[in-house]
Amino acid sequence: MKLRAQNDRIDSSRALKLRESPTVMQPNSNDQDSHAVNGLCLTLQPELTRAPATTGVTAPDTAGEVRVPMAGGPAESSGGASSRRSRANSHSHSHAHGHTRPQQHSHAEPATEPSDADPESGEPSTSFTELRYLFRWIQKSLPFLIILCAKLVIQHALGLAVGIGLFTTFLYVNRNIQTQVFLQDRSSKLQCLWLLFFLTSSTLLLYYTFYTETLYHCLIFLAPTIEPLGFWEVLWTVGISNFIIKFLVMGMKCLILLLPSSLVTYRTQGRWLMLTEELGQVYQAMAPVPLWFRYLVTYQEVDDTTGLTLGVLLALVYLILKLLALYGQWGPFLKTVRLFLKGEQSGTAATRSQCIDAGDICPICQGEYREPRTLLCQHIFCDECIALWFNREKSCPLCRTVITEKVYKWRDGATSPHLQIY
Repeated sequence: MKLRAQNDRIDSSRALKLRESPTVMQPNSNDQDSHAVNGLCLTLQPELTRAPATTGVTAPDTAGEVRVPMAGGPAESSGGASSRRSRANSHSHSHAHGHTRPQQHSHAEPATEPSDADPESGEPSTSFTELRYLFRWIQKSLPFLIILCAKLVIQHALGLAVGIGLFTTFLYVNRNIQTQVFLQDRSSKLQCLWLLFFLTSSTLLLYYTFYTETLYHCLIFLAPTIEPLGFWEVLWTVGISNFIIKFLVMGMKCLILLLPSSLVTYRTQGRWLMLTEELGQVYQAMAPVPLWFRYLVTYQEVDDTTGLTLGVLLALVYLILKLLALYGQWGPFLKTVRLFLKGEQSGTAATRSQCIDAGDICPICQGEYREPRTLLCQHIFCDECIALWFNREKSCPLCRTVITEKVYKWRDGATSPHLQIY
């Protein structure tokens, strides 16, 4: 208490001296150092700081600041200086603590808010918002969508069942025909008979089920008796007719496989299979023409002159596009016909000594050579084995040397899965 009273007297005497002096001397560098050691100097804005007259406030300087020196003289005791430093430190600590708490709160608030934009991607924030809204809408509407899909399935259960049955039948028969062609002379005639019976029974059952619609008219380029002939009815009829044509083509392939090898060799069999598939594809492209033409012409009511004119115009445009598509298929079809009539050999006939040097075993079938052929790379294979290989590849099976620039498709008995809609 004595030290505090002594310090107060010293401060009051110094303030009295400063009021009496006409000017306030700015401290030099040494005084500033001593002030930094023994006291505290606050720089306050003049409009925010109102110092009492007893504290010795200096006049505002050119920068518009007011300096309040709070420093002890050299005669102060060490105890008084330490007590003031402790008060100043406690005041600065409490002041800093009071200001850092709201700063932490202000920095923590934006972190909790979701960012609408990605600065790295550069995309607008609305895209993410729209995606979130769309996802929420789908999530909320999911029960209704399930109910609607169930209604559509129940309403078109027969048509969906027919489509699934035709597709699975096609996959099953197509895979088995390719297997029988690959087995060559080891193929099963009984399996070919079963495939032929399965295709025939499926086709007859389908036409018997829809006997009133006369769907078989589409096979002879006539329109079926379906009323009303809407878009979905036309699409469904065209799809069924396309599968039926595929079944007819695969049935013909089964008949080719049933022929004895003495009558039809393997190479001749491959050419027949290829020609059958090409003819089937042309047939599939032409079968939907009458059905789509009728649908486009009757686009609106017949008694409406504008609707009839528009329907005829659309039908003519469709015929032009169909003729262009058929012209594009004409080139590959002519090449297939020429290949069927001319035939082609893979390499040259190999001699007995060449077969012995090669090990007398075909690298493809791992059996003895049957009509061995020597390729340009001097590798030897069975004529039937290498012909089957070149159905899908253009290079040698061993060294990958390109032998031919053409790949003759469909000689392996495969049927195109392409669905000709228009």
